[in-house]
Amino acid sequence: MSDNLQKLLIVEDDLGLQKQLKWSYEDFEVFCASNRDEALALLRSEEPDVVTLDLGLPPDPDGTSEGFAALDEMLKIKPDTKIIVASGHGAQESAQKAIAAGAWDFYQKPVDIDELHLIVKRAFHVRELELQSQKAQAPDQGGEMLLGSIITASPEMLKVARTVERVATTGVSVMLLGASGTGKELLARGLHDASDRSDKPFVAINCGAIPENLLESELFGYEKGAFTGAVKTTEGKIEIANGGTLFLDEVGDIPMALQVKLLRFLQEREIERIGGRKPIPVDVRVVCATHRNLNQMIAAQEFRDDLYYRLAEITVNIPSLSERTGDSVLLAKHFVNRFAAEMNPSVKGFASAALTAIDQWGWPGNVRELENRIKRAVIMADGKFITADDLEFGDDDDELLLNLKSAREAADRKAITRAISRTEGNISSAAKLLGISRPTLYDLLKQYELQS
Repeated sequence: MSDNLQKLLIVEDDLGLQKQLKWSYEDFEVFCASNRDEALALLRSEEPDVVTLDLGLPPDPDGTSEGFAALDEMLKIKPDTKIIVASGHGAQESAQKAIAAGAWDFYQKPVDIDELHLIVKRAFHVRELELQSQKAQAPDQGGEMLLGSIITASPEMLKVARTVERVATTGVSVMLLGASGTGKELLARGLHDASDRSDKPFVAINCGAIPENLLESELFGYEKGAFTGAVKTTEGKIEIANGGTLFLDEVGDIPMALQVKLLRFLQEREIERIGGRKPIPVDVRVVCATHRNLNQMIAAQEFRDDLYYRLAEITVNIPSLSERTGDSVLLAKHFVNRFAAEMNPSVKGFASAALTAIDQWGWPGNVRELENRIKRAVIMADGKFITADDLEFGDDDDELLLNLKSAREAADRKAITRAISRTEGNISSAAKLLGISRPTLYDLLKQYELQS
């Protein structure tokens, strides 16, 4: 088989259908698996960019549990894989669940070979565009540029970005959940740019930054004379976003009375301005975000459950920076290049101790804190390389540097344990996953006393 052919993995337990699918994909180098173990082995050894996955795999061919387990493990091993899932069991519910779990697309059984072929070709095309974009936009960072502006190398964030990419082309409402500073608005903009509404307005409003008595008029607008000071008719944010995307940040801060009016808009897809009598139809895609625990708020009757279900057709949990493996250093290098060019061209990078401190810091303020610290350090730096002192971590940075050896050992232990677990104890496969030789892995297992 030619090395130039793109690799496709078909995971299907029906051998007749498996053979038929393989025959129809003569444009690709095709590999077939009948169960989860075979699929994971081929994913590791061949690293295909696209996978078609039947969710009804043995030992649960009449359900989807085994298929979802395979989906989860595949994305952990190779997060950038375009996985196209199929199920004849509760298709609509399975589709939403699969997309939320990181699947790229979905098709329903019985299989239409021609339709599936088009989905597969589109997946390969999108993957090729991604690879070209990564080479062009982030050649020196060691990470990937996703959704136009998200820079990451962590499997945790890659999974989030893939989910956002996939739901972007649908019309579902999306709820982004994450701590302050994790990049919720950046992801919302990326979702808008990847959707078929990208040529229409993207309108963002921070519901927590506007006083309660003004929020309704900001969202819905008002007619001239509706209240004192309403000297002219003014469109609200919802109306301005018509045809495009409305991003409601900190949606958990919307007061209960206004939640009722927002729910009515989502149900009817029309609004009335304050003081108005005429319903105005509005076609808007709603994306919202919050750092608050809405389930707790619903239990305390501070947030309407019916509104939550309207807003959270797909929920995306955004990891904190401390949970994004390797991203703090990657983003720090990106920010220092950007800010140095703008503010202090004499700065060329980081001293090694500064990179160590960045890697070990907990980043309670997430990416926003990292960006602000790097900007301040670039402005204040006296030399060519930013030092740990320039980052102003305080007394904690000395302790971080002194504990570097133990931190590295902890990271090694964690990575090795994960690799062994994912490969089910296969040392050769674990070594390949870690990017080291088998003898080196045996030495590390002995050194860290991880052998059973």
